[in-house]
Amino acid sequence: MKRALTSLAVAALIGACASGPPVPDWESNAKTAMDHAIAAYLAGDTRLADSDFERARSEIARTGRIDLLGRAELVRCAARVASLVFEPCEGFEKLRADSAEPERAYADYLAARVQPQDIALLPPQQRAIAATNLSAEAATAALRGIEDPLSRLVAIGVLFQAGRAHPTTLADAVETASVQGWRRPLLAWLNGQLALADKAGDASETARLRRRIGVVQGDKL
Repeated sequence: MKRALTSLAVAALIGACASGPPVPDWESNAKTAMDHAIAAYLAGDTRLADSDFERARSEIARTGRIDLLGRAELVRCAARVASLVFEPCEGFEKLRADSAEPERAYADYLAARVQPQDIALLPPQQRAIAATNLSAEAATAALRGIEDPLSRLVAIGVLFQAGRAHPTTLADAVETASVQGWRRPLLAWLNGQLALADKAGDASETARLRRRIGVVQGDKL
């Protein structure tokens, strides 16, 4: 697949081309709804995210393209991985039989279980992250090469899920979510850092992280 499945531009997922013929209504409607769904989810508004996603799914369903529905489900699940929500991507799994090999490989990647022979099917920027023998230094370098912030968070989520994330990697996730103002993943990664600080017995860092988490949650200092 030439472009990362985690791109917020659903038009890219379904093959839209700005220089081609006019974009069908269903396509532009699906893109808008999907963009809103992912934005709402990352902001922490689950109800609105679910509503917008169902609207996007309904628009795509007008085409009868099961493969496109599968891609939309993968985008949704990618946002969850970026927020440290590790659960089966049930929406995609129901459509796996009608999905192409790159989509199947990406679903396995999100679950941190992609097979070595399928890594080449992943978007280029994700391939290095999928390698099981990746060192901490190599992981840091690979993450720096991922410009799209959501794709970067997904990659860090995959590393974390596989038990291959390092403190510097978590810091990168926090910074990425913070810059974007993505409340849900920011809280998730800050709590990850808090757990590490608490385990290390670092009272000062624990207190600092608790203050920052409080700010994100709306507490007044």
